Amino acid sequence: MTLERRTPVSRSRRPTIKDVAEAAGVSRSTVSRALTGRGYAASDVRERVLRAAAELGYVPDVMARTLKQQVSRSVGILVSDLRNPFYAELAAGASREARERGYTMVLADTSLSAEAESEAAEALVALRVAGVVVTPNSSAVSTYLSSHGIPVVEVDRQFAPGSTDGVVVGNRVGARTATAHLVALGHRRIALFIDETDWTTGYERYQGYLEALGAGDIKVDPGLVVSSGWDVADARRRALDMLRGPDRPTAVFAANNVLAEGVWRSIRELGLRVPDDISLVAFDDAPWMSMVSPMVTTVSQDTFGLGATAIRRLDERIGMPEADSVTTVLTVQLVARESTASPPII
Repeated sequence: MTLERRTPVSRSRRPTIKDVAEAAGVSRSTVSRALTGRGYAASDVRERVLRAAAELGYVPDVMARTLKQQVSRSVGILVSDLRNPFYAELAAGASREARERGYTMVLADTSLSAEAESEAAEALVALRVAGVVVTPNSSAVSTYLSSHGIPVVEVDRQFAPGSTDGVVVGNRVGARTATAHLVALGHRRIALFIDETDWTTGYERYQGYLEALGAGDIKVDPGLVVSSGWDVADARRRALDMLRGPDRPTAVFAANNVLAEGVWRSIRELGLRVPDDISLVAFDDAPWMSMVSPMVTTVSQDTFGLGATAIRRLDERIGMPEADSVTTVLTVQLVARESTASPPII
């Protein structure tokens, strides 16, 4: 059948459902049923409508549909820092899963700023999103969104367990395994570079480090625990200060990929050799860790899967808003490479 367009659509305006109806020779309600799959439309009619919509370049007005039906197919993703490959990979996993489940994703980078996080949350409320996945900076964002009736899933770290769904990894187990790996190689002076110990990620990784030292009958040296924030440059400076000293550690456990990069740069800058002079193990298997020489031993987590799992949990929460909150813990594994060995004999 030949399609006839009764009224030419100007290139300067967006095609409407009325244009599709006229081109397909059907009513607007039929177009709506054919495009949404809600209600009956004969297969030949649906095919004609879809073909007309494609030829016109028609794109449904999601916001208008949301306002009319009071049902949103958009979800928000708030991540801390897209410059960090960890958060970029997490967002990629969330994006693919959201798309497969029929959601449009609204992505915001909060840059670890409480103000930016608050502004993004307010914008998502205004957009009437169906739910939000967030790597929170505090409990404030989850409390705010929940107060507006928006389902929330905290991912990577949790501030509101028991009242908000969460998807995290085995941080304590991973840190304990990494540190125990160094202990088993014979290291006694093992430094920990960590971003913070107030969030669940930092706190649990710190606890895992302490547990491994305790199991190895190694006394904790507070001078070997370095809180170096979230910046490569800061981690590098702190590592330079520590590794220049006469009583430097024989091994370093860097609790995330950013800190590991800072430590790696400082080791190379000082002319030290990995692992001959100092062993290095990291948490987060960033791409660069398997590209440098020697390759870095690391605790690997499924970051893409972390984002995808958070969207699945959010979708379940949207469907069952009154169900008890759930925290999902994904497993991690130690990937032994070339950056760890027995300590040098002095």
